[in-house]
Amino acid sequence: MQSFILSIVAALGLRPKPRQRGFAPLDSPPGSKPPGPLLHFGATINILIKQFFGRSPKNCLMRKFNGEQNNCNKGPGGLLPGGESRGAKPLWRGLGRSPSAATIIGIMLLPGFVSGEEVKGVEEKAEVVTEHVVTIGGKEVPYRAVAGFLPLKEDQGDAKGKIFYISYERSDVENVNDRPIAFCFNGGPGAASVWLHLGLLGPMKVELEDLKFNPPPYGYVANGYSLLDDVDLVFIDPISTGYSRSVPGQDPKIFHGVESDIKWLSEWVRMYTTIKGRWNSPKYLIGESYGTLRAVEMADSLHDNSNFYLNGIILISSVLDFQTLDKFDKGNDLPFILALPTYAATAWYHKKLAPELLALSVEEVMERAKTFALEELSVALLAGDELSKERKKAVASRLSFYMGIGSGYIERSNLRVHQTRFSKELLRSESKVVGRFDSRCTGYAPDTITDYSNYDPSLNVIVGPFAAVAHSYIDGNLKWKQDNEYRVLTSAVQPWDYGKYSNKYLNATPSLRDLLIGNPDLRIFIASGYYDLATPILGSIYSMNHLNLDAQAKDRIKMKNYKGGHMMYLSPPLLKQVSDDLHSFIKGVGKI
Repeated sequence: MQSFILSIVAALGLRPKPRQRGFAPLDSPPGSKPPGPLLHFGATINILIKQFFGRSPKNCLMRKFNGEQNNCNKGPGGLLPGGESRGAKPLWRGLGRSPSAATIIGIMLLPGFVSGEEVKGVEEKAEVVTEHVVTIGGKEVPYRAVAGFLPLKEDQGDAKGKIFYISYERSDVENVNDRPIAFCFNGGPGAASVWLHLGLLGPMKVELEDLKFNPPPYGYVANGYSLLDDVDLVFIDPISTGYSRSVPGQDPKIFHGVESDIKWLSEWVRMYTTIKGRWNSPKYLIGESYGTLRAVEMADSLHDNSNFYLNGIILISSVLDFQTLDKFDKGNDLPFILALPTYAATAWYHKKLAPELLALSVEEVMERAKTFALEELSVALLAGDELSKERKKAVASRLSFYMGIGSGYIERSNLRVHQTRFSKELLRSESKVVGRFDSRCTGYAPDTITDYSNYDPSLNVIVGPFAAVAHSYIDGNLKWKQDNEYRVLTSAVQPWDYGKYSNKYLNATPSLRDLLIGNPDLRIFIASGYYDLATPILGSIYSMNHLNLDAQAKDRIKMKNYKGGHMMYLSPPLLKQVSDDLHSFIKGVGKI
């Protein structure tokens, strides 16, 4: 039977050559044997089915299984996963009649169909190149934009996944060896790079009104503060975010973990640098939020495994040590100490502090709260149950002074007020909750009894506009057209595998210390927001103060705080400030 079907396929000229470009490889788990003849036969049958029906049944089934938009009912010519041609006609039309039901059932019962393997029958585009001009700092900057896929391979073997990236290169540069290049990504885990891309660094940015909910339609405008005048930019979407996906037949979970994420993205950066001939260019990594930890660990991996030296690492809203954040782990008092200055800034902004504090600048208020947190609150929490009732009441009163919430509530919380409780308690009397990513932002809280909110108003005001603009900009301006969802923020990467860090705090500071010692020219820039409850400022300060470095290495770390939230650059007045500081850092001149 197999020989008979294969002879028909060969006669029709449909059988693909091994590894023929445009046909997805039959990927297997690492260490497994090459696919046997049955799998090759099954893959060939899928090609035959595709030619008869104008679409792949497996494509349709997998799209339904993955919850993706399903185009299976569009009939011949519909754009299917993998980018098959819209103009393709089913073979049965050319033969003058459609196959019988018995033939359909017979083919579906063949081993190849049951095996679940898929082979793409049409070559998929690799990249789309467009030319543009943007005005930055009053000067026109011509640039070349590339949107495309670059595969992830292990030891030059079959592709396991394909990373979607967007790069911008200044097109009037003669010698790229003198031209810096930066690899940029966000965090999550589960975030695409669209936030840094269309919020801060790229030549276009989302048009937003700060701290307000913005209904459709959404637009994008030229970003006069982009870094593109001084550095080429490459925005990377980790697997399962943006348009990046694992190849058919490959479990995406191999990419969803601390160690695997670092391994694959580091290899991708090395491969891109090699393909594009940028090994001798000054090189930077730019990460935000969880992406800051990713950036440090990638830099360490690239340095040790590929002799890939960086000139600098830019960390936006940094979190390098999870012990500074993990408030749910009972017995870990550190986060409650480090969050206090940000609590104080938030209460100051919403005018919930005493008049004597409201008369001060937010910087002065944060500095006073920091001193109290490190010198008094830390000692009280360290005492635990040995803390006297009188001392506990006194500390609760001082915390109330800086936090703007009742001392009784703080005392009942055992002096340890979790971020979710603070966000709900501060404006409880107004039936409002403050945002986690930007505590200046508020939203309605209908339930005034609970100590948590089921949403973050500061995320709601930005995620919709960024999702809409990501699709319209990539499709319209960059001419990359695809029917898959561009995943701006997704839970598809969960559960995230913490691997060797499962029974301890995830901590990248040892890697940062090793990098600063091993690369005596490496420079670090850290940007933080006053109103960021997700990654408080004092957490970054604490991490940098525990690196055990000499004076020369410490001097290569620059920290700058801004009057904004987690994505401080979304505030129009702050965009220029952040941009100016990053330009100075890249150029290596001036005091930041």
